[in-house]
Amino acid sequence: MAQRLRFSAAAAYRRLRAVDPVVAALIDEHGPYQPRPGGEPYHAVLRAILYQQLAGAAAAAIERRLHALYSEDARPPTPTELLATTDEAFRGAGVSRQKIGYLRDLATHVVNGALAFDDLDQLPDEEIVERLTAVKGVGEWTAHMFLMFQLGRPDVLPVGDLGVRLGMRRAYGLDETPSPARAREIGAPWAPYRSVGSWYMWRAAETVIAAAPA
Repeated sequence: MAQRLRFSAAAAYRRLRAVDPVVAALIDEHGPYQPRPGGEPYHAVLRAILYQQLAGAAAAAIERRLHALYSEDARPPTPTELLATTDEAFRGAGVSRQKIGYLRDLATHVVNGALAFDDLDQLPDEEIVERLTAVKGVGEWTAHMFLMFQLGRPDVLPVGDLGVRLGMRRAYGLDETPSPARAREIGAPWAPYRSVGSWYMWRAAETVIAAAPA
């Protein structure tokens, strides 16, 4: 099920078509902007920490075992439950020592009010990134994904995402994958709809480029 947009997709397409013929062609090729649906914000950050640097299947297995510590219905633990969990229980579920620290730091930020998910949507993007990245194990990439898919913010350019930069290389016919700084320059004209432009870069990265004839 597609996420309900919190901004006008038509306005985004008009802007992007006006400023960038490359993105215009991608809109024609791939159709409407369809970001993945978001979920409960706290759960999304907890899951992002669990899945870091792991293959999807392995991370999903750890997630299932962790959830099973707290209930039979596969629900994520509350912050209070996380703080009460022993190292032995975490390790039994397959959570690494480093991630145990990250999960506890997330729970602490929520319990003490330093990270109030209900209030985040009232804040500008930059402040949300600052609050999220204050949690150990939450970097800028995770914060950008949160802005795009949990909060539906329209003007996020995740230049730290390799897929976005690979898409730029393919879409613009570049000799090499652009640096984050160069990617920021390429995406600058897309404002205030850089989230949408970034999504089309992901589509470009997924496109199989046919080999040129000899």
